[in-house]
Amino acid sequence: MRTIFIKRAAAVIAACCLVTTLSAPQAIADPGISTTGVPLPTPVTDHCPNKSVPTPAVDESEVVAAGETTPTPLAVPNPPLGGNQLGACGIVADPAVGPLPERLTSSGWLIADLDTGNVVAAKDPHGRYRPASTIKVLLALVVLDELNLDTPVEATVNDWSMEGDSCGMGPGGKYTVRDLLTGLLVVSGNDCANALARELGGLDETLAKMNATAAKLGARDTRAASPSGLDSAGMSTSPFDLALFFREAMGNETFRDIMALKTYTFPGYPKRVDVPGDVDHPAWTMGTSNPLLRDDWPGMLGGKTGYTDDALKTFVGAAQRNGRNVLIVQMYGLNEADNSYSEQAARMFEYGFAAPSNATVGSLAVPGSRQASPYDDDRDFAISNDVATAWSTWLVVGLAVFAALCLIGALVLATIRRRQR
Repeated sequence: MRTIFIKRAAAVIAACCLVTTLSAPQAIADPGISTTGVPLPTPVTDHCPNKSVPTPAVDESEVVAAGETTPTPLAVPNPPLGGNQLGACGIVADPAVGPLPERLTSSGWLIADLDTGNVVAAKDPHGRYRPASTIKVLLALVVLDELNLDTPVEATVNDWSMEGDSCGMGPGGKYTVRDLLTGLLVVSGNDCANALARELGGLDETLAKMNATAAKLGARDTRAASPSGLDSAGMSTSPFDLALFFREAMGNETFRDIMALKTYTFPGYPKRVDVPGDVDHPAWTMGTSNPLLRDDWPGMLGGKTGYTDDALKTFVGAAQRNGRNVLIVQMYGLNEADNSYSEQAARMFEYGFAAPSNATVGSLAVPGSRQASPYDDDRDFAISNDVATAWSTWLVVGLAVFAALCLIGALVLATIRRRQR
């Protein structure tokens, strides 16, 4: 297994080269955090460095096994999905909307209206990047489409041995698909991703279903090569595609409810007989990996974080203000000591909220994607309950007035007819 030291050392070396060319943010030894004290330059992507494939891997995570073939790059659609302006590799925005958010360390990003699908602004929207755990949104779409949430699932050694973030599955634990889906999205559990993939028919079958779903939604920059987002040969997506996935997922009530959870009680499991002195592992309360939701950032509906040494930091999420729902995507970026990734996300949301409702440089409403508003229930998303109650009250009053006028009119007419006899 690769050691953390080797991976992070490689990340530092690669980052030095990237900063020199100003084509990507610098990577550092502490995962996702810049400690140089010097503000990171805004990555320059005008020359399309990610047009067909992500930047080279900094470790051996994408080296294929002997005898296997490295996946070929995905074709680049022409014309670009979402409109011709979104075919640009640099910043795509309307200057009339106002100054763009400052100090964004992401190489690719996107801001859109969640309801209409209008893209308000973007940077390298169709650039190919590694998704890290944001690809779990695509896995969630497949799970919600194919699995019964109440189905029991038995953990295997492969589940609790998965690299990376974990839900805490163990032998003898009693789990449901709902538990695993929640753990997948709340704490980004790779053990839950592995178990869900098994329920979907195994790794190869799951990846085929994820890629088929991506194609159906119009996502042409995406190839899922692992269900969890761990780096693997051929893996790629884009800010545009991640926006498609999250917008589609937010149309599902179960997904929205899970995304809004700040905590969740995940089942424990019995003591392991193969571990001397082990004791029962009780249920535990997991907390969301989304800092904006955790810290009660106003209007946060939910979002999915991600990080690997090759993908750097990624995020896709949505927030609401005054009935306006804004979606953002961040890819291949870093924290800074005084400029965290979540602070950058907040500035992107603010830009989206401040933009005119008709501001657009492109659209997420491509063939196969969700065309209408994702919100089709009676919760406080597109319209508040107070507003709905007010409209109902006025409707009742209006009908009552109309009925009274009709009655008065009938009485007047009857009086006139009696006088004419």
